[in-house]
Amino acid sequence: MPSTARYVQQIARPQGAPRPTDFTFLEGPLPTLEPGTALVENVYLSVDPYMREVMDEGVGELHTPMEGRSIGRVISSATPQLRTGDLVFHRQGWRTHALVRPEEARVLPRYEGVPLSAHLSVLGGTGLTAYVGLTKIARVRPGESVFISAAAGGVGSAAGQIARLLGAERVIGSAGSAAKVRHATERLGYHAAFDYHDGPVGELLRRAAPEGIDVYFDNVGGEHLAGALDVLREHGRVAWCGAVSQYNAATPPAAPRNLYEVVHKSLRLEGFLVRNYRDAQRELEDFLVPRLRSGEVVADETMVVGFDRVVDAFLGMLRGENLGKMIVQVGDPA
Repeated sequence: MPSTARYVQQIARPQGAPRPTDFTFLEGPLPTLEPGTALVENVYLSVDPYMREVMDEGVGELHTPMEGRSIGRVISSATPQLRTGDLVFHRQGWRTHALVRPEEARVLPRYEGVPLSAHLSVLGGTGLTAYVGLTKIARVRPGESVFISAAAGGVGSAAGQIARLLGAERVIGSAGSAAKVRHATERLGYHAAFDYHDGPVGELLRRAAPEGIDVYFDNVGGEHLAGALDVLREHGRVAWCGAVSQYNAATPPAAPRNLYEVVHKSLRLEGFLVRNYRDAQRELEDFLVPRLRSGEVVADETMVVGFDRVVDAFLGMLRGENLGKMIVQVGDPA
């Protein structure tokens, strides 16, 4: 067993885009095992767009590791509910070791033919977000047209595949480069995709969906939301998941110029937080595991190796340098 643990702490509030100097790496003794706890050595850490919001004043705390989804192996235990060797999901990220209680961890099932890292991607929070948004919020029906922003990102890479499996007749995505557009259509099964840098989003979406769309899964907000409101058909639905386009904004953004389209077209716009739908986890796994095994669904991931690269992975994800879910491998999955 190692004698020390490593941590990444946030030490400054970002003004605009976060920088490496907003963080520091520290080393200290392993957490002391207490009755009713288990010591977990982390294997995979997730970095996600919502973490940018956590960095702001009044949200997360300074001089403490960032909260985040993690997968680790129990290396010592003082509770019968978490046994040595168990692989567990928990939320004490941005560190090599964590002390967890049974109520803070979930022992992961071992699915033959499915990589462990999938529990942070398509079977994890990003996959659950996509599934909940499409099935519980937008309630996609067979034959509908679905538009998904940030199509090649963590949530988008899962949402495009899930929408197709739900019977969507046309799945359209937006992405930030020509390479990501190709990735969305060639690997993820999108019927069409466009680079949002190529023109106004509403015009690009109208070209990809000349008859309109029924559902918009929003990861971006801003111009993407305004463009989708223009192209949505009557009684369309918006599942609003995130607004990555405005996370670094110095001032709060104005409402979309065409928000009245919600009334004019009898649209339904609903935001949601995946943490309120954790009871859908088993449903997600029942839906996706057979399809992962068959190859019908892919766990689309960008893997960064090494604890020293946690901050680089986080900042790179915010710049859109990932294809699929960005994950940091900090231990041995075997």
